[in-house]
Formats: sequence, structure tokens, C-alpha cells
Amino acid sequence: MGIADNIRRVRERIGAAAERSGRSPDDVLLVAVTKTRLPEEIEQAALAGCFDIGENKVQEIIDKYDIVGDFQVKTEKIPNIKWHMIGHLQRNKVKYIVEKADLIHSVDSIRLAEEIDRRAGEKGVIKDVLVQVSPAGEESKFGIRPEETRGLLVSLQGFANLQVRGLMCMAPAVEDPEDVRGDFRVMKELFDDAAGRYESDFDILSMGMTNDFEVAVEEGSTLVRVGTAIFGPRRQMVTV
Repeated sequence: MGIADNIRRVRERIGAAAERSGRSPDDVLLVAVTKTRLPEEIEQAALAGCFDIGENKVQEIIDKYDIVGDFQVKTEKIPNIKWHMIGHLQRNKVKYIVEKADLIHSVDSIRLAEEIDRRAGEKGVIKDVLVQVSPAGEESKFGIRPEETRGLLVSLQGFANLQVRGLMCMAPAVEDPEDVRGDFRVMKELFDDAAGRYESDFDILSMGMTNDFEVAVEEGSTLVRVGTAIFGPRRQMVTV
């Protein structure tokens, strides 16, 4: 199957999972993860109705942003594509994407938040961000521990150029998605607790990838990040 068929199938699976949890399929946003993918593949995804694009690396956003933008101008069928920075973000790279990324998923420290706030202020924009949490507390994963979530969220409320929209997690890699259902439940509890203290714009719970997005949706995810199920196996990056 091609990219369009894969997107249709992924949306069907999202819809079925949402209905199993008593929600509407429209409650869940699909972000196509395009790490190592070509701009032409992003264009195919957009033509198939997937306008939210996720990248793990700053350089890939920089390399693809203008190419995809030019295609949008030429193709009236495609509205504005929204770019999601879903990978770990170093403070010295913030300046390159603060105007390009519509949503930064990976805020995991006050120092990173300070840099995003500063750069956004210089550009005169308010930057939407998510706080990244490591629900299992894995040392190998980026993200704060669950017990640190409330404190960081309180601190971020003081920034003028940040809008905290919710939480994000990357669950441990497991063969059986049921093994991470408990992690998703932890995230949903943290999200519900925080949402009760925020305005209505605290509305994004970003969790679930190709191998576990259905379980994530069943447990309350409002945004899933899917790459392989849309584009196939990831290309190997070649370094010179």
C-alpha cells in the first residue's frame, strides 16, 4: 500500500481505539513522523489529508521546511502544514526553529524553557510547548519524572512567551503494547490533574507511536506520532 492508503488505515485504527474508550475519532490528532523521509513523501502525506508533520531533529526541519512550503504555495489543496518538534531539543538549537515549529513537544527543563521563552520573545511570538515526562523514570529517556511534573508546570506559568498546551511521553520500547498501558495511565492522571489547574488551552496529551498508539488512544491520548505505519521502515542515515 502507498502512503495515502497507510494513512487511511492508521486513521481507521485510531477511530476504533477512540470508540472503544468512548471518545470520538476527532478527539485524536495524527502527526506523521518524517524522520529520514523525503520532502516528496511529506507532500504525499499532506495530499492524503495529514497536515501535521513531526520531526525528531532540528536539522531535518530546517532542510525540509522551505521545500515543503514551496509545494504548499503551488498546491491549493494543502493548507498550512504544522511542524512538530518531537525529539530532544538542545538549547543552542532553539533559535533555528522557534519560528518554524508550531509545537515543541520536548520541554524537559526550566533552562530549555527559558531559552525558548527568550527566543520567542525576540521574534515576537508565543510558542506552544508540551512538557515531556518519562512515566517509567527511565534514565535512558529524556523527560522529567512524574513527581516533578507539577513543579515544572507551575514554574512555566511565569513565562510570557510560552503557552503550555499539555504533556508528552515516549513510552519504553516493548514487544507487547499492553506492557506500557500502565505508563499511559500515569500520563493521563498527570494530565487530568494539571488540566484542572489550567485554562481550556491545556488540551494536548501526546503519547503513542506506531507500535503502541492504539493502547495510547484507549488510555486518553489526544495526539499520536506515527511514522513507520505510514511511511514504512525508516531509512538509514548516511554520513559522509
